[in-house]
Amino acid sequence: MDAPHPAGPATARALNDRHALDLLLERGPLTAGQLASLTGLSRPTVAELVERLRRARLVEVVGEASVPRRGPNARLYGLAADRAHVAGAEVHPDGMSVAVADLAGRVVSRAELPLGRDADPGTAVPAALAALDDAVARVSRAPAHTVAVGAPGMVDPATGLLNPTGGRPGWHAELVRRLRERGGRVLVENEVNLAGIAEGRLGAARDTPTFVLLWLGAGVGAATLLDGRLRRGASGGSGELGFLPVPGTRRRPSAEACTGGLHSLVSGAAVAALAREHG
Repeated sequence: MDAPHPAGPATARALNDRHALDLLLERGPLTAGQLASLTGLSRPTVAELVERLRRARLVEVVGEASVPRRGPNARLYGLAADRAHVAGAEVHPDGMSVAVADLAGRVVSRAELPLGRDADPGTAVPAALAALDDAVARVSRAPAHTVAVGAPGMVDPATGLLNPTGGRPGWHAELVRRLRERGGRVLVENEVNLAGIAEGRLGAARDTPTFVLLWLGAGVGAATLLDGRLRRGASGGSGELGFLPVPGTRRRPSAEACTGGLHSLVSGAAVAALAREHG
């Protein structure tokens, strides 16, 4: 028999379903027997679970197991990856990049929208929304289940809003506002924090629950993950290293500009300027 779950039956079913979906995402197609072994659930419980996920069109039969056995081969169940799609939009000073992925995490559509730093929000935001919608429409008739926006600068952990700081194009915050007005799930996160999450799940830090990703590029930042959890800080600025005041800079950084802090010494522009100075 299955071990009793401390939660109610509905919660237990939801947790079991999520566990099974995570296994199918991580390992690929599995038989009901393999799911039973990996989850520790009984075969009747797994049979009900699989049928429940099939009715929800989250799981489908994708083939048969090739292991020799008496009787018919066991069915292989896999994620119905095209059941829903998520869109990631990276907004940066020069425009926006869009990637649309299915439930298996495969990128199935991309779009690029060049925009100037001083682009008028009245024209930039409709163009950005149209580019996002077009990328989704290429692979699905339904709108994206979730839109995740990666943006430079601080995101308020309490409200999920972009904090106004100097140097950010005005259309960034307006785009987030318009996306939320349209409904659906909209997530907003600092771009370096997203890079840290990706490294923890899929990259060099996959087996390292506690690490710091240092970002050196046009800006200077960091993502901090402790015990597998992203730490943003009370104001969302835990990784804004460019704002740190350091000796050797002529100005102190402020909420409007970080040109006087660490940014002015080690950012991409600073390194390029130093290279020019030394020929």
